[in-house]
Amino acid sequence: MQIFDMDGTLIDSNGIWKDVDTAFLAKRGLSYTKEFYEGVAHTIFPLAAKFTKEFCRLPESEEAIMAEWMELAKDNYAHVALKPHVREYLEKLRAQGERMAVFTSCVPAHCKTALAVHDLNRCFERVIFAQELGMDKSDPAIFAKATELLGVTPQECIFLGQVLPQRQGERHDGHRRVRSVFRGHEGRNAARLRPLHPRLW
Repeated sequence: MQIFDMDGTLIDSNGIWKDVDTAFLAKRGLSYTKEFYEGVAHTIFPLAAKFTKEFCRLPESEEAIMAEWMELAKDNYAHVALKPHVREYLEKLRAQGERMAVFTSCVPAHCKTALAVHDLNRCFERVIFAQELGMDKSDPAIFAKATELLGVTPQECIFLGQVLPQRQGERHDGHRRVRSVFRGHEGRNAARLRPLHPRLW
C-alpha cells in the first residue's frame, strides 16, 4: 500500500501556511523565523498552537490561536493546486489496482475540502488524520497506529511525503526504508512530485 502525506505532497499548500504564519506574527510585531517554522511545521494543529503560545509568549488561548489561523486560511484549500504530476501518478496507480491511503497532519476540514475539490477521494481507501489520533508525526509509533487502522503491516507500506531529518534512513517500527520521494523544500511543506517513475527508489 502507498500512503501519501497531504500538505506539500499532494497539494501545493506550503504558501498558504507561510502567509498565515507571517500575517499572524506581523499582527503581534513578530517576524517569521526559521525557529518558528521548525516549531510549527509537520505537526498537528493543537501542538502547533501550543508551541506558538509558548514560543511567542502570547496571552491568547491555544483555541483562540487556532481559530485565528482558520480565519486567516479561510477557503484557501478550496482553491489550492495539486503538486505537479500528482493526478497522473494517482491515476496510474489506481489503474494498476494499487491500494492507496492518505495519512496527514493537515487540518481535517482543509484536507477534506482539497480532496473533494480535486475529486481525489475515489483514489484512496481511507484518510487518517494525525490530529484525530492525538499524536504528532514525529512520534514513530504513529506510523504503526496508522497501518493498524488500515489493516496492513508496516512492511507492506511505503510512505510518500516529507521525511524529517530525524526520521530519515531505516525506521524502527517495521516500515521499509522510508525516504522522501519528492524534491525541493521551501516554506511549510514544499515539495515536487517526481514524474511518473517505474520505481520510487
